[in-house]
Amino acid sequence: MRSYAIWGTSTSPGHAEWVRRIGAEFERDGFELVADVADADFVLNMFDAQDPRAFRRASRGTYSASFYELPEAPDDVLKTSYPMLVRTLANVVVLHVPGEGVWFTTMERGTYRITDDPADVFERLAPLAKSKLVIDNEFVPDLEPELWDGDENTAELALAGKRMDELDLLPAPFPVHEYLSERDLRHVMRLYQVGGLSYGNLSQRLDADRFWMSASGVDKSKLERVGTDFLLVTGYDEANARIVLSVPPGIEPRRVSVDAIEHWMIYQAHPDAGAILHVHAWVEGIPATDINYPCGTQELAESVAELIANEPDPAHAVIGLRNHGITATGDTLTEILDRITSRLQRQVPMT
Repeated sequence: MRSYAIWGTSTSPGHAEWVRRIGAEFERDGFELVADVADADFVLNMFDAQDPRAFRRASRGTYSASFYELPEAPDDVLKTSYPMLVRTLANVVVLHVPGEGVWFTTMERGTYRITDDPADVFERLAPLAKSKLVIDNEFVPDLEPELWDGDENTAELALAGKRMDELDLLPAPFPVHEYLSERDLRHVMRLYQVGGLSYGNLSQRLDADRFWMSASGVDKSKLERVGTDFLLVTGYDEANARIVLSVPPGIEPRRVSVDAIEHWMIYQAHPDAGAILHVHAWVEGIPATDINYPCGTQELAESVAELIANEPDPAHAVIGLRNHGITATGDTLTEILDRITSRLQRQVPMT
């Protein structure tokens, strides 16, 4: 049975009651309320916007939603809520303005508004609470010496990363530097291991069972080294929810992108797919996921893989991730960019 906990301090009795009603929706769905947050799979963290307190999770698999209340909606919700993500160490921040609605804000996806009905809030949080995170890595120091300095595929990743930068496709889908103080921005860089706030990821197949992929949190415009900028994915240990990677001996590798599980599933299902690009931009008229699963979860990977499989040509497809961006397949990263660049919209629509 999955569990949840309510933590923190509300700023009004009404807000506390509203959060408890959201918790009741979780219980109706089979979650157990626990008193100790260390035992919880999902934490509803109430906080004061004037003094935001961080919930420090005992396990990386614990998700946290931070809730705060204001008497009226700010002129710029994103600018108000985004710093709270960093200060409360949350996966999502939920702003409640009684009588007006609820605004969700996430690190990569921007912000969107829904009603303040606890059932509606639960429906948006449930995928986060129920999903299976696949972010652990198993590093095996068995990479062939001839690949220690990379190959034509890693060169392709590096060129594609520079091209994405030239197309202004690497930052977040909003000007994050305008939404965080210098102190908070430094904290993001340390906490999320983001280099240059360069979101998105890219990969290219090496052979039938292996593919090169960009590392987590690196600046995609400066991909240079095997093991730290790009890594060779060789398998998926489903029982332990771990991505298996082959690395050179004697190095301290960086974790692979959290979307490695998504790329793994696509490559396994479609042997003709030679490369995959994920970017936080949009293409009008493409099929898109219905549920806003978190990055790095098996559920998001399965949703994306299913949409790719339903396309007329899965090896040359473009599909959307709701409130997030697109994933495209192709022969090479250059071929993908050549095919989709003219159709890309820089702003991801939020719904």
